[in-house]
Amino acid sequence: MTDIPESTGPAKPGMKKNVALLALCQALFNSSTGVVLSVSALVGLALASNKSLATLPQALQWEATAAFSIPLAMMMRRFGRRTGFIFGAFMGSAGAIIAAAAIFQGSFELYLVAIIFFGAYTISGQTYRFAAADVADEKWHSIAISLVIGGGVLAAFVGPEISKWTHDISSLWLGNETFAKAIEFICGPGIAAAATVNPGENPPYQFASTFIVLAFLPIFLIFMVSLVGFPKTEEQKFENSGRPLREVVRQPGYVVAVLCAVIGWGVMVLMMAATPLAMVKEYGHTFVDSAFIAQWHMFGMFAPSFFTGSLIKKCGLLNVLLAGLVLSSAAAVIGMSGGTIEHFWFANVCVGCGWNFLFVGATTLLTKMYRPEEKAKAQGMNDFLVFQSVAAFSLSAGLLQNTVGWITVCTLLLPCIAIVFVAVLYLKFVPGAAPPGLGRPAAHASAE
Repeated sequence: MTDIPESTGPAKPGMKKNVALLALCQALFNSSTGVVLSVSALVGLALASNKSLATLPQALQWEATAAFSIPLAMMMRRFGRRTGFIFGAFMGSAGAIIAAAAIFQGSFELYLVAIIFFGAYTISGQTYRFAAADVADEKWHSIAISLVIGGGVLAAFVGPEISKWTHDISSLWLGNETFAKAIEFICGPGIAAAATVNPGENPPYQFASTFIVLAFLPIFLIFMVSLVGFPKTEEQKFENSGRPLREVVRQPGYVVAVLCAVIGWGVMVLMMAATPLAMVKEYGHTFVDSAFIAQWHMFGMFAPSFFTGSLIKKCGLLNVLLAGLVLSSAAAVIGMSGGTIEHFWFANVCVGCGWNFLFVGATTLLTKMYRPEEKAKAQGMNDFLVFQSVAAFSLSAGLLQNTVGWITVCTLLLPCIAIVFVAVLYLKFVPGAAPPGLGRPAAHASAE
């Protein structure tokens, strides 16, 4: 295996400040995209004439995320991280405005266009973890990545509050003459007149106001990104582009990094998407119960980030990946065991923690598998493969839940997890398969 040179220069200036700012950026990003993912199916159900297409927007968002991954990586390589993040934020703000217009017009097709814009926003936000590695010293990569991803823990509380506050107040806002005129100028006449709330019916234009509010979060994000001290673009120019992409992606460590991210995301998305359907339709729980589980699921996803990086340094990266797979397996087994609130709570918290270990660990492993001049194409291909797979998992979640039920869905996850478990063990025990020291505590790694 070709060795990847490590940083030997002086400490990067402003590292702590930059990591903190990126963590805040991640929090803003997850607060907005988390709301979009949670309401997309409901908006689709309201707008689609064919109700079986209600989950199409959620799947399309992940497809668009995968499609924008490589172009965005090339943009960041050419113009720098900040330009790519600002582009993504503008796409997110535009997507929110288009989504609100689609709801006011009752257009499912226009809503799908908005979701494509959100795809570009989603992939830009997923890149903050790589930016953490850019602004941190080599020995602090895992902790910086972990802390930035951990910024998303705020989304577990901010996102649900945004949706609860805004989901049914469009008709109230349309009572303001200035607001009503602006909306009718953009979306067409007659919208304000149709905003009458009839007793016993849902308020009209549900979630339109949610998307109007979400249009402002990416603007705050642009302000935060402008304060981050990214490496200058001219410092990132190289004489050549490094090894061919096929040589980079064929490394065992690269393959395992992709597999861990795919399964971490896939298992999490499948359980997250199937949980509300199973709770409400299959086991008779309430929507409030489902929202409670979703909130704790998100907390499980992001809260461990405050110590995952330290675990990687103390216990070894590959051991943390194995722990993530064990947690994902535990989530599937708990899900198979019953359908009470407690079963859903423990399963969703476990799968969230497993996702965190796998995603932080896979990202850290990936940063060790390419040279500086190979960064853009290696990261872009990784995200394309990961989010293309996530789109497939997301699209299949509703179909599987409606066809075979919750227990079978959980059972189907175990063989996928087992395959990746074997792949990590291969990387851990086969000499030369991975950079030295990844599977052992730091004290032993330094001796290798």
